[in-house]
Amino acid sequence: MEHADAVPIAELLDERRYLLDVAYWMLGGPREAENVVDETYRRWYGLSDAERRQITAARSWLAKTAGGICLNRLTHPDRGMTGRTEEHRTETGDTEGAPARLVAEVSRVLLNALDSLPPPERAVFVLHDAFGMAPDTVADIVGRTGPKCAELADRARHCLRMRRSHPTTPEEHDALARAVRRACASEDADLLASLLCPDATAFFDGGGKVRTLIRPAHGSRRVAHSLLTLLAHRPRTTLTTHSVNGRTGLVARYGRQVAGVISLDVTDHRVAQVWVVLNPEKLRSWNRPPRPLS
Repeated sequence: MEHADAVPIAELLDERRYLLDVAYWMLGGPREAENVVDETYRRWYGLSDAERRQITAARSWLAKTAGGICLNRLTHPDRGMTGRTEEHRTETGDTEGAPARLVAEVSRVLLNALDSLPPPERAVFVLHDAFGMAPDTVADIVGRTGPKCAELADRARHCLRMRRSHPTTPEEHDALARAVRRACASEDADLLASLLCPDATAFFDGGGKVRTLIRPAHGSRRVAHSLLTLLAHRPRTTLTTHSVNGRTGLVARYGRQVAGVISLDVTDHRVAQVWVVLNPEKLRSWNRPPRPLS
């Protein structure tokens, strides 16, 4: 290996773990993830020296290649890999060979829900929402335009919300949303965490136009910390309850401008998922000036 190709061992291991995480999220099984990563590196070493020199960011190239392989296997039923099965969960004690960090952090319910998504929606959701890949890169992998990918991501989020949420009465939902607002306003991390499911997940949609978390937060403590950090009390910042998608949610304002809209999915009297929209383009309808009275 040439000196220019030398990479610290920690970086090599982190790179491989990242690729395993991407493949595991997309295909749902540890064996599939290992196979995809092996194929990805085979393609890397199949390049000529001149071709490799033209790649300015090796990790991005590898991630893009792994994503493309995963999407191809999701799209073709005869790929010989049908996703995560009970055999994968039990034959090795559930975690052997799987990306351990994801197994610990990611809700099993969320992974089951991902299995129900059509390949394009799953790919866009995983690559963009979970791993923060640039929209252009995701569009290139999926073979769709940027706007179409945004539409696929919205459909995936909606599908996950519908699968995760169990029926609850409007009164119960309203009471829990107001309790969440009070916990955020008082910056009470313990109270807020108690209102969340232990495996709660928070998704943050900044649309690449504001700086926010690029990956979901998992677990009641991490979700509570993320929300309290985001909604920390500052001058001119307010948090109120408001109807969001037909249910009581939260609206964060800076001065008179709506800076964030938060919807809550509730199950078993606790918040299971939090969806935080910070993308200014998606908030335009919230910030339109009132129409003059006729």
